[in-house]
Amino acid sequence: MAEPILQVKDVVKHYPLTRGIIFKKEIGQVRAVDGVSFDLFPGETLGIVGESGCGKSTLARLIMRLEDPTAGQIWFEGEDMASLGAKAMRAKRRDIQIVLQDPYTSLNPRMTVGDIIGEPFDIHPSVIPKGDRKRAVQDLLDVVGLNPEHISRYPHQFSGGQRQRIGIARGLALRPKIIVCDEPVSALDVSVQAQVINLFEQLQDEFNLTYIFIAHDLSVVRHISDRVGVMYLGKIVEVGDEASIYEHPTHPYTQALLSAVPVPDPVGRDDRRRIVLQGDVPSPANPPSGCRFRTRCWKAQDICTQQEPPLIQIGTAGGQYSACHFPQERDIVNNDVPTGALDLSDMPKE
Repeated sequence: MAEPILQVKDVVKHYPLTRGIIFKKEIGQVRAVDGVSFDLFPGETLGIVGESGCGKSTLARLIMRLEDPTAGQIWFEGEDMASLGAKAMRAKRRDIQIVLQDPYTSLNPRMTVGDIIGEPFDIHPSVIPKGDRKRAVQDLLDVVGLNPEHISRYPHQFSGGQRQRIGIARGLALRPKIIVCDEPVSALDVSVQAQVINLFEQLQDEFNLTYIFIAHDLSVVRHISDRVGVMYLGKIVEVGDEASIYEHPTHPYTQALLSAVPVPDPVGRDDRRRIVLQGDVPSPANPPSGCRFRTRCWKAQDICTQQEPPLIQIGTAGGQYSACHFPQERDIVNNDVPTGALDLSDMPKE
């Protein structure tokens, strides 16, 4: 197997909670990311999914080193990114770019499309000679499916899907090796989402890209990902290849998420058993002891309150790992609803 291009080792990001205006006193910490580890291999797409507030976007900022981790290490091509100075980190960012979530706020409304996409060339002037930059920007517009003649237009003159394509073109400008996609389609209409996802796949084949694809929509992640990591309250609770996660989920949280994915087939929808979790997501400032999911889990027992389950291998294939004391495959179709969850299958349909 190829060596990983990116290694994330026990990464932690805690934000202090303070009281007072002048004499601030730390009274606690928000555990946004609390011990995340994974390897990313060249040419693959790793999907990261989970509810809002689970730490996905914080993890993206840490990988980009837009923020420094409280603890842990992030290695890119064998080099510890935390050890790099400002100049070395600027050079390294040529190889790791990001596509942001909201195309309406991630583009400067006072800059033309040509200036937005060409700005990376100003930061890294050695990439393309100054006289060739206009042609390079037009080529990028063409690659992402936009008219090169619109180089002088402003962001407000484009639709949401077109703006996101502009953001993708900006991310491609320096020919990076990794692109971190931070919920890049969540602000788009469903029909446009499919077009943008297909564009990501085409670009991956054309430019040999490696993706970290962050989203809360499991159906989107399944379409594009080779492997999937499920996050809950700052931790990865299950990770595996796409088929294992979607067809044989073993962690209760993964099972609950998958049971909520809409089913277009009316017959399949009638046979599906929905898991509705009880209670709210605990605060990351005060996570539960032991297993963080135990307050909403129908499998929880005494050991779950006392010991945090490690991320252990499931089965003999070696591709799936689950952080549960009682991992068990469950078919979310044609199966009994677990005790402690609500079965909505018999409720009247609107």
